[in-house]
Amino acid sequence: MTFTGFNDTDFNVFSINGLDERMEGLKSIIRPKFEALGTHFAPTLSALTGDEMFTHIAKHARRSVNPPNDTWVAFATNKRGYKMLPHFQIGLWGTHVFAWFALIYEAPMKAEYGRLLQENWSEIRAKIPGDFVWSIDHMKPEVLKQSELSDDEFQAMFTRLQTVKKAELLCGITINKEDSAKMSGDEFIEKIERTFEALMPLYKLSQEASLANV
Repeated sequence: MTFTGFNDTDFNVFSINGLDERMEGLKSIIRPKFEALGTHFAPTLSALTGDEMFTHIAKHARRSVNPPNDTWVAFATNKRGYKMLPHFQIGLWGTHVFAWFALIYEAPMKAEYGRLLQENWSEIRAKIPGDFVWSIDHMKPEVLKQSELSDDEFQAMFTRLQTVKKAELLCGITINKEDSAKMSGDEFIEKIERTFEALMPLYKLSQEASLANV
């Protein structure tokens, strides 16, 4: 299918009660859109990064009681999985869309990445747009605005990445559901392309960390 953007029908899936019922909504309504985004962004990110990227659509397979409050499509260099790797995500909560570069708790090179971020932060911060946001927990919708964070607060996040086993770090954008609903599919894709281009310094540093961790 051609990606047509996200609308109220997509966000309303998260208001469906019951695990099975909401999962059916995710599969029938949102998954086809993620598949369309995967068709576009896997080759786009492969070209941007110089590494072959594969599409991974969240299955929420471990859930047995509580329905998911968010969902996503991820892009990483391994065909079999993405959680242990630096990766990119596009996804939805009931309130907004997000697009991230992500390093979550399963990544084995987090400590090295945190160290490299500390060492190179002044240079990298100048390249990341001030209106981007950060997260330290992919399971929560709250974000931290880059323009409101001090260098000391960033350094604390990077130290946490090195010292806390479950630490995570994500950077990108959020788009509230009202603004997202006004965007055509092409407008949305163009905005996410620009976002991923701006996140390339973080990805490149993660590849350096991965090599150092071998």
